[in-house]
Amino acid sequence: MCLAIPGKVIAIHEGEDVLFRKGKVSFSGITREVSLCMVPEAALGDYVLVHVGVAIGIVNEEEAKQIFSYLEQMGDLEELL
Repeated sequence: MCLAIPGKVIAIHEGEDVLFRKGKVSFSGITREVSLCMVPEAALGDYVLVHVGVAIGIVNEEEAKQIFSYLEQMGDLEELL
């Protein structure tokens, strides 16, 4: 099963080409560099769903918190991060 983890965009690194756009995303305090090429509309403060280092969609804050809650309840959050 594939999972996408929600995280908050805290920095964006613009490149010359949108295909190389990257950002720093916080997952409950743990930060990772991710590709934003699939969500060119993502902005600072947005919550994105990240799968294998690539943001694949934007979700609202409430939905992101709900997904995190489900992952915590399943006991999978520590393993994923």
